[in-house]
Amino acid sequence: MRIVLVGPPGAGKGTQAAYLAQNLSIPHIATGDLFRANISQGTDLGKQARAYMDAGQLVPDEVTIGMAKDRMAQEDAAGGFLLDGFPRNVGQAEALDVMLKDEGVKLDAVLDLEVPEDEVVKRIAGRRVCRNNSAHVFHLTYNPPKDEGVCDACGGELYQRDDDSEETVRTRLEVYHTQTEPIIDYYRAQGLVVTISALGKVADVTARAMEALKPANEG
Repeated sequence: MRIVLVGPPGAGKGTQAAYLAQNLSIPHIATGDLFRANISQGTDLGKQARAYMDAGQLVPDEVTIGMAKDRMAQEDAAGGFLLDGFPRNVGQAEALDVMLKDEGVKLDAVLDLEVPEDEVVKRIAGRRVCRNNSAHVFHLTYNPPKDEGVCDACGGELYQRDDDSEETVRTRLEVYHTQTEPIIDYYRAQGLVVTISALGKVADVTARAMEALKPANEG
């Protein structure tokens, strides 16, 4: 299967992508991983991306598209893939269509994880991270520490990252609505969009997604 995963920040895309890719035996291709791999390996695309990032500029679509194209050409993606974070806008979606057409393949489905905006803000703004170990993450509502402001694991101070503030979350949501959400309509016109609720337990959302993807998988 060839799947694009979309949804607002805080929808749990990374978590669901990992489970779905495992269940469907396809690689999970995430934009963040592409950037890190290309930069760490010193590829031409990685050097270009690094130059823009060091200058505090956005990495142009053509660089991101080039990274995605190289990754999808690898052997493990020959039978399918799950794209997470790409395409991020309609221009990238159009470029992806051209890439796939050139390879004689097409997308099977676009899985849209739907979460109410207030829930997104609650999920992200409620996160608290340990200053001693960023792997220790808590949530004021869903996974609160035993003692307020104190990490259960090591006793370190818990704090809210700048990226997790409500103001920043709402800005990220606005960017999503403006830039990324239009690709849902773009793909809906192609009959590819499957929308599910991303509320509830992780396992329940995964089961919901697998059920929703079944027609495309069997088609």
